Amino acid sequence: MYGGEALARQEGRVVLAPFILPGEKARIEPVSEKPSLVRARLKEIVEAGPERIQPKCRHFAICGGCHYQHAPYEFQVARKVEILGEVLRRVGKLEPPPEIAVVTGPEWEYRNRVQLHIDGSRIGFHEAGSHRVRGVDHCRISSPKLNESITVLHDLARNRRWPKFLKTLELFTHETEVQVNALDSGTRRLSRGFFEWCAERIPGALSPSLDYHASGELFRVSHQSFFQVNRFLVEKLVETALEGAEGSTGLDLYAGVGLFSLRLARRGMKVTAVESGASAITDLEYNALRAGVEVHAVRMQSEQYLESLTARPDFVLADPPRAGLGKHVVRRLADLKPRRITVVSCDASTLARDLAALVSAGYRLEALSLVDLFPQTAHIESVARLATP
Repeated sequence: MYGGEALARQEGRVVLAPFILPGEKARIEPVSEKPSLVRARLKEIVEAGPERIQPKCRHFAICGGCHYQHAPYEFQVARKVEILGEVLRRVGKLEPPPEIAVVTGPEWEYRNRVQLHIDGSRIGFHEAGSHRVRGVDHCRISSPKLNESITVLHDLARNRRWPKFLKTLELFTHETEVQVNALDSGTRRLSRGFFEWCAERIPGALSPSLDYHASGELFRVSHQSFFQVNRFLVEKLVETALEGAEGSTGLDLYAGVGLFSLRLARRGMKVTAVESGASAITDLEYNALRAGVEVHAVRMQSEQYLESLTARPDFVLADPPRAGLGKHVVRRLADLKPRRITVVSCDASTLARDLAALVSAGYRLEALSLVDLFPQTAHIESVARLATP
């Protein structure tokens, strides 16, 4: 079920197809074929497995957002744990810790942010494996406030005032207000009047930023800044990532708006936060000032900052994008040799690659946690803690 696809073998070739559980028999149709790999689409479940359940969403298997609604949640989590361990062994040639800790929350209505694609008056998500827009009036994994806003947008799209050139909107909420951001409007710009019109029925639609309460702090999150999308698990993610953090100096790489930095500073650490995004670093500085904690914010790529760093931090927290840390960051961390490193990862393969390099440089993989920020989907979020011997 890695990546949401079932795996089979036929005449020496690997066959991948979505929405099939292990052990089930299914009729499939090839979509693309290579000498060693066949990708296929599901035509029919011939013999269902005992774990199969009825998906809650009528768009499931058409909309490309969810992969696992046909399986019970406990089954989903167990498979993700197996996949995380298997990827560490296969890609990183590492043996995972004897127990991979699991952190979960509510499996539905967890998303605080969603991107909506638009085709004329049709608003929804891309169909699986395509750029066709599937009209969706309710998303089971999105928060109630987001679903209220989706309903409003469907109504507005039937009005003559609706801009026909609009292609993608993003909604972000803290469950009181909803920020509306235009991500793609072609070659034309949306007028302020459009957002004022939306704000008549969507409180917060005009807001350039939202104040988001999370993990005991208040974060300003501007429309170009990243923030975690699971509204239930932010605090548990921070607690898991900062477990074992110790020392007098801390370095927060890919720091965003300061989700981890503020908590590290609360512990009395002298914290340097490195972030390349202009919007996020401005939010981070504002958030630290408002919280009354001292964080040294640096707008720079993590690779560049580490190249210039000579003093060894006691603790490093890194929350990189899907591409992972990469060889340059790993090399510099290995040179600096901080006593503890924690990596928050949204991609198991790049995590395995980075961990393998750090272990080769002398680190010990002390603990590994699966933090299931994306129930019903194949996405795997994990936290790895490393220490010097």
